[in-house]
Amino acid sequence: MENSSRFFANTACQYYPCHQGLEDFNCLFCYCPFYLREKCPGSPRFLDIRGKIVKDCTDCTFPHRPENYDAVIQWIKRENEKRVFSEEIRKKAIKVVPDTKEVESDE
Repeated sequence: MENSSRFFANTACQYYPCHQGLEDFNCLFCYCPFYLREKCPGSPRFLDIRGKIVKDCTDCTFPHRPENYDAVIQWIKRENEKRVFSEEIRKKAIKVVPDTKEVESDE
């Protein structure tokens, strides 16, 4: 596969490939966007190490399969819509008024 906005294989990385078993390995989501979530579309294991739960994604290739690009992007969009910001951040936020001009069509 060729590198593009949907696929990137970083063959120069010392860890490439960081998971085994894929012919086309997508590094675009090198740091998995699902890692901090308990529930995700991948196949992680959860380890109990001295009472601390650790998410182990060693055998998960979901975000690295090129055909899953759209699913990853949709998941990120859905999660982003659920985000709630603290009052502190809301006070610091800079007000932006989107341009509401409609683009004229050639039709």
